[in-house]
Amino acid sequence: MTERTGSVKPTTAYRPPYDELTIYYLEGRVPEQALTELPTYIGTWEEEGFSFVFFSAAAETAMEALVHAEPYLILIDRYQMSYEDWQGGRVAAYRAGRFHVRPPWEIGDSSPTEGPKLVGEIALLLDPGVVFGTGTHPTTRDCLAALETLYRGVAIETVLDLGTGTGILAIAAAGLGSSRVAAVDFNRLAVQTARRNVRLNGAEDRVLPVHGRAEQLVASPADLLIANIHYDVMRKLLQTEGFKAKPHWVLSGLLRSQAREVEDLLRGSGGHIVKRWTRDHIWYTYLGYNDRLLSGFP
Repeated sequence: MTERTGSVKPTTAYRPPYDELTIYYLEGRVPEQALTELPTYIGTWEEEGFSFVFFSAAAETAMEALVHAEPYLILIDRYQMSYEDWQGGRVAAYRAGRFHVRPPWEIGDSSPTEGPKLVGEIALLLDPGVVFGTGTHPTTRDCLAALETLYRGVAIETVLDLGTGTGILAIAAAGLGSSRVAAVDFNRLAVQTARRNVRLNGAEDRVLPVHGRAEQLVASPADLLIANIHYDVMRKLLQTEGFKAKPHWVLSGLLRSQAREVEDLLRGSGGHIVKRWTRDHIWYTYLGYNDRLLSGFP
């Protein structure tokens, strides 16, 4: 199996993309093109009928005009914080197995804490923007470990990554050798962020960010399905024929009680768990295959 390390190109080091963030919290959906011409506009995160609108500087006049023009929008609150506060700390380089994940603004950093490049290391550039998912969450790290385990023994050409977020797992799969990876998310801001990270890693020929619902795209053919996703969505996915048609899968984002229910669903559908990862018995990640497609696991 051929492994690719990507075509990460060194660039001039630069600071994190934003010093301060101004975030407007609204009830209602902000029209997609309403704010795109403003130079300080970063993007809009939509969730369950609410919108979080991000700017790199205060935009009181623009938001007042928007709420006035769209009477169904209600401004609930306004927040101002540093970029690091929003991300829960400094976005810095780290290693997870063979993966060396680092933000693009640390390119050229020769800090001795990073150490020399390891044999077989796969370098990934990750700019999370304002999307959650720097790669340091336990479920992300365990998904990376699951991918390493799988790719050591199986040739995986096509991948479907549902709930891709920043795109880190999709790009990691491409770095391990997959030639076609669909990185799916229903949130437009997540898709934009994943698309930027795909470009940063020179993986446009292998990774395609897609805006869409996991439930609608789970039937897309693939050798591997990755789903680090909300439990309510995963529960529905596991009962579809699309999931049952996937030879291999990595499932994560599960708390202990949810993990038990997922194991029951897998047993009922012919799913076989090869390996489990757990962090403090709180977060669970599974690597496995479907019995009706594979009689064993290398």
